[in-house]
Amino acid sequence: MDRKKHRIMMVSDFFYPNFGGVENHIYYLSQCLLKLGHKVVVVTHAYENRSGVRYMTGGLKVYYVPWRPFVMQNSFPTLFPSLPIIRTILIRERITIVHGHQAFSTLCHEALMHSRTMGYRVVFTDHSLYGFSDAGSIHMNKVLQFTLADVSQAICVSHTSKENTVLRSGLPPEKVFVIPNAVDTAMFKPAVVQPSRSEIVIVVISRLVYRKGADLLVEVIPDVCRLHPNVRFIVGGDGPKRVRLEEMREKHSLQDRVEMLGAVPHAQVRSVLISGHIFLNSSLTEAFCIAILEAASCGLLTVSTRVGGVPEVLPDDMIILAEPDPGDMVLAIERAISMLPKVDPQVMHHRMRELYNWHDVAKRTEIVYDRALKCPNQNLLERLSRYLYCGVWAGKLFFLVMIVDFLFWRLLELWQPAEDIEEMPDLTLPHISNKETLQETE
Repeated sequence: MDRKKHRIMMVSDFFYPNFGGVENHIYYLSQCLLKLGHKVVVVTHAYENRSGVRYMTGGLKVYYVPWRPFVMQNSFPTLFPSLPIIRTILIRERITIVHGHQAFSTLCHEALMHSRTMGYRVVFTDHSLYGFSDAGSIHMNKVLQFTLADVSQAICVSHTSKENTVLRSGLPPEKVFVIPNAVDTAMFKPAVVQPSRSEIVIVVISRLVYRKGADLLVEVIPDVCRLHPNVRFIVGGDGPKRVRLEEMREKHSLQDRVEMLGAVPHAQVRSVLISGHIFLNSSLTEAFCIAILEAASCGLLTVSTRVGGVPEVLPDDMIILAEPDPGDMVLAIERAISMLPKVDPQVMHHRMRELYNWHDVAKRTEIVYDRALKCPNQNLLERLSRYLYCGVWAGKLFFLVMIVDFLFWRLLELWQPAEDIEEMPDLTLPHISNKETLQETE
């Protein structure tokens, strides 16, 4: 029996040319869904001079909406003004499923809200873990509760992430699926000639921010260098904590043993990884770390903090876990150094190819889409009643927001009926070389 073909709109503030786990996830998942015969478009905000409509490899259409990032690559929250352009894209592309990514993305929240107002089925993927006690997390959890009150299905990248999302949003667990990230093993291959082990190279590739454990690195690196004179560090990444690492390097005179690369483009990550023997991840919170998969696919032994969904990522013989404590991290690195003679990068790469595959992720996501389309189409009053359970005062506020959104949508239907919006014909492309990107200017 032929599979039902979906027309999917991926929405997030985080997409190329920005680099990160969410950006990679959206790109690779979209490419695999296209190969399965589905229609996929991506909606994100503009990046510098990249605005309008672009085509990427495989005919992936990207709408760079002309809004500038406000803070941390997020667009400014506008609530209702984003409805006209979201509505136009949905109608032009004849979308059937709206898939939002990342709880921190304001564009994602607004697109899911407007899509439900218009009666579309929506799916949400949560890529991060959040706390419950600090002011920022409390506000973010309330926003997530509002967005997921009327979501069709949700996806989390690990079982730990699922527990976190269910607790934060109040979403029924049966609506949440666990589909892990994957890695492009064809891109991340071990070096043909392995680097010499006379000098042990430890690689760190991460955003240098507090959440990624940059402060932990400041304490761990000097201790490891003191205990092991043949160890050298390569640190790739940028962020506000880079200054602390630079100061640490100066203070301990480690300029010749700690190399700071700055931001590393994704296309160059493999060349950095294959120059090392051990990959170090010091995150303080992590739903699922794609960087660990990339390192393991390149044949590196991983040392990581035991946080969030990280223990679910790799088998025990491919990763050494430590508590997010400098002393425990140093002991874990020493254990990894002693295990290096037993590590075969090629064997590790073949195991990763069997464990993680983007085509498998796409097929599992396809099942979630099928489930979302089978969800009953409830009337306005049934949908609005869900928001009243979001809190004594917040519930009433969310209720009013959705009523205003509904009235605004009806007004747009009168001002510019859906029949007056031209539908875009599907672009059928031959096989496109990975070296080229088609661009369309509208």
